[in-house]
Amino acid sequence: MKLSLTSLGPLFAVIAVTLFSLNDVTMKFLSGGYALHQIVLIRSLVGISVVLLFMMPFQGGRAALKTGRLGAQMARAGMVFFANMTFFLGLAALPLADAVALFFVSPFIITIFSVLFLGEVVGPRRWAAVGVGMLGVLIILRPGTSSFQLASLLPIAAAFGYAGLHIMTRYLRDTESALSMVFYIQLMFIVATLALGLIMGDGKFAGSDNASLDFLFRAWVVPTRADLPSLLILGVFASVGGYFISQAYRLGEAALVAPFEYLALPLSILLGVLIFDEWPDLVAWIGIALVLGSGLYTVWRENQLAKRQSPKRQG
Repeated sequence: MKLSLTSLGPLFAVIAVTLFSLNDVTMKFLSGGYALHQIVLIRSLVGISVVLLFMMPFQGGRAALKTGRLGAQMARAGMVFFANMTFFLGLAALPLADAVALFFVSPFIITIFSVLFLGEVVGPRRWAAVGVGMLGVLIILRPGTSSFQLASLLPIAAAFGYAGLHIMTRYLRDTESALSMVFYIQLMFIVATLALGLIMGDGKFAGSDNASLDFLFRAWVVPTRADLPSLLILGVFASVGGYFISQAYRLGEAALVAPFEYLALPLSILLGVLIFDEWPDLVAWIGIALVLGSGLYTVWRENQLAKRQSPKRQG
């Protein structure tokens, strides 16, 4: 059976989500011993090597990296940098499942942005699913209670950067290759993290008891031999996952591709339990269930609409 280009969008999103989930676990594992900007720099150096040595030769060579819209490319890369840094800072202080669930305000924002900026059509049932998902995020966030943490706002901040990233992907998709999008992201990461390293890499701002701030301000250290495979994995998964998610949003409608990213929720729960022994409490389970349920309903609804429209296309 031959898949259409539209069908490849969700498939590529699933691949990317799996790689990003493994990336999150590795990042959380390393967050207690290294500075965030040092990890991201090493990851990006590995990632850009993967792009140039293993991906570029099969995607048209150096011509695939050319761009006539450098400003838009760098703006998109800046959004990715902001989303990554804020999410990983939150990940250092929060359980894996909670951080991922809070981050999942992003598909709702993407759906809204796709209507406002891309002119895509979203029906009332999908809007209702977005509302239910937002309620789930609020339940996990627990504003106004003793369980609320300021670090919980970091994945939400990341969600806005992530939503902007995908809207920019749709904006650039007709003229820019997926490989060029990955390349300029890695380039932005290298430049930005080198700058952060020069400013705070000596650890002069370190010493906070807050896990997120400690992750940000910790001094750079020489990586141990035992951690080198993890750092290598981060770079490979980030670059390959970035390529697939760029392709997903280039080939598929944003409001259709976005729900498939909800697969990160069950993956984060499973990995959090198996690796970090982090079991969500009852309130978190309720919020996660609402977010996951609304996402799965949206996927089902889109499939139903696609089936109804396909005979018309054929006729």
